[in-house]
Amino acid sequence: MPTINLHEKPFTEETITKLSIFEDYAKAWLPTFIMSDWAVEINIFDFFAGTGYDKNNVKGSSIRILTQISEQIGNIFRKKQRITIYFNELGSEKFALLKAACIKFIDTNNELKRCVERQFLKIVYTNKACEEIFDDYLEKMQKYPSLVYLDQNSVKFLQDKYFQKLIHCKQVDFLYFISSSYFIRFGNKEEFKNILNIDWEKAHRNPYKYIHQYILQRLREKIPASCNTYLYPFAIKKGANIYGIIFGASHIRAVDKFLHITWKTNEVNGNANFDIDDDKSKDIREDLFGNREYTKIQNFQELVKQEILTKNLGTNKDVYLFTLKNGHIPKHSEEIVRQMKKENLIDYTGRYPLINYEQAIRNARILTYEIK
Repeated sequence: MPTINLHEKPFTEETITKLSIFEDYAKAWLPTFIMSDWAVEINIFDFFAGTGYDKNNVKGSSIRILTQISEQIGNIFRKKQRITIYFNELGSEKFALLKAACIKFIDTNNELKRCVERQFLKIVYTNKACEEIFDDYLEKMQKYPSLVYLDQNSVKFLQDKYFQKLIHCKQVDFLYFISSSYFIRFGNKEEFKNILNIDWEKAHRNPYKYIHQYILQRLREKIPASCNTYLYPFAIKKGANIYGIIFGASHIRAVDKFLHITWKTNEVNGNANFDIDDDKSKDIREDLFGNREYTKIQNFQELVKQEILTKNLGTNKDVYLFTLKNGHIPKHSEEIVRQMKKENLIDYTGRYPLINYEQAIRNARILTYEIK
């Protein structure tokens, strides 16, 4: 039998987009808990870790995680924070490459190597089917702050026996990467029905490009009212297929971080790697009938304006939470609130509307917007 070259293909542009979002979130997530005074231990679970690198030596998720930890070495030693990473890869040849790549990366990074020697960093390598180890690791997810990656083969982990456990972990942030378009192609097969039952009429009501958003909505419907987990999408188009990330977290600060990353990735819509709403062709000029076609950001800003004027949103905290709930970043709300003050529609104390996590949540500095 010929030897399989697991590096024979480089990562596609879409895969690199996914990996970049994964890494950017790790970069934002790590210092939050490393610098905390209460987190005894933090954990990262990469259940489908791959080989470490592609053919062109582009970093996979495992090496990107180690890279971001190496950036936090000073903070780790200062806070004496303990981090455990769980790298799992089922394929035996891929697993061998994964382990070799990680060991080499650590051995060639003196500070990272010292971190391991001082037992601040521990790496656990497993070569098992994810479903065999998920429940074994669940206790740690429930006990300690954890970041969970469930990559490409993770569709089955949308089943309630996995999904419900994840969303009820109060200190877990998770990122699924799933083939959303597979639900359209194979959703009538029993194995897919057991994962997520599709309302075919509803699924086909909107264009195919919105399938990832539809899958997200179906998952949101599975979250009990008593659960505080938020879900957000990022659709990724690859040829005729739609893939995508589904992010979940129970803390509003985590949502803020993720949305800043996705809007930085695509400043047009913040939820896809393509112009999903055809926003680039829109402007706000009126047609012959007085109609306007707004972009996603413009539509949202008009909504914020109306919500303030009708007194449904009265403070900076109200607007901040409303902004995140609708998948936008504070900058979008700040722009319209400042404009409203300039147009003498509202008034508030000071120059700044204070629509951000630090002021509205952490510092509990509440600013009232008064209608004029």
